[in-house]
Amino acid sequence: MSAIQALARHQRARGTGRIATQVLDGRTRLTTLFQEGCAKIRLPHTHDPSLQAVLINTAGGLTGGDEVSWDAKAAPGARMVLTTQACERVYRSLGDDATVSTRLEVGAGAHLDWLPQETILYEGGRLNRSLEVDLAPDASFFAIEAIILGREAMGEAARGARLSDSWRIRRDGRLLHAEATRLSTDPLERDGLSLLAGAGAFATLLYVGTDAERKLDPVRALTTGQSAASVIGERLVVRAMAPSGLALRRIITPIIAKLSGAGTLPRLWHL
Repeated sequence: MSAIQALARHQRARGTGRIATQVLDGRTRLTTLFQEGCAKIRLPHTHDPSLQAVLINTAGGLTGGDEVSWDAKAAPGARMVLTTQACERVYRSLGDDATVSTRLEVGAGAHLDWLPQETILYEGGRLNRSLEVDLAPDASFFAIEAIILGREAMGEAARGARLSDSWRIRRDGRLLHAEATRLSTDPLERDGLSLLAGAGAFATLLYVGTDAERKLDPVRALTTGQSAASVIGERLVVRAMAPSGLALRRIITPIIAKLSGAGTLPRLWHL
């Protein structure tokens, strides 16, 4: 029986990507690049002193049992942007979760932008995702995670999709920000007025820095539709919901440009 089960076991994607930097002659330079399995990292040329890395899952999407991990370290004084080649797609699972874990380290005086494009949950998709960030005392950080529920063009609402998303942001070893998002197949989560209220896409944007309060009014001036911004200490949080992925992108892209270290979107967001 064990031999039959082994033969029936489906092939699954595995990937690990790591990148680290240093500052040399006023520019952020690459020091470490490791990629294994389906995880690939590409470094496009830019016209600013930051280092931009594009994370690629060559498996073409995720399904149950797939495992991908990313690790990045921004050296003291570095400027780093991490984005993705395209939207990540999470396909129907036979029972297991697809797992994506990300760990980021931002050194003294450094800034890191975590700007992956949207994740699309297909009907029956299951995703377990985690984000761990360690910040030096004077480092700054900006992140976005956006979810699109189903393929609107095909009339898919992905009501059978599941999501578990955990964020832990620490400053000098002290927990600064923690949140967990859980989406099950319960219709109340999708339709409840205090939850998604029927939205087909949603996003969280988080800026951490000593200047967070000064950024609040400019960000609030950009919020439209079902979006809002607030500040607690050095954390600026924006929540946004929209009927579709396109509507959500129209809400969040001006805010991303305002809060990113470069003051603009990564080039791949424009394609």
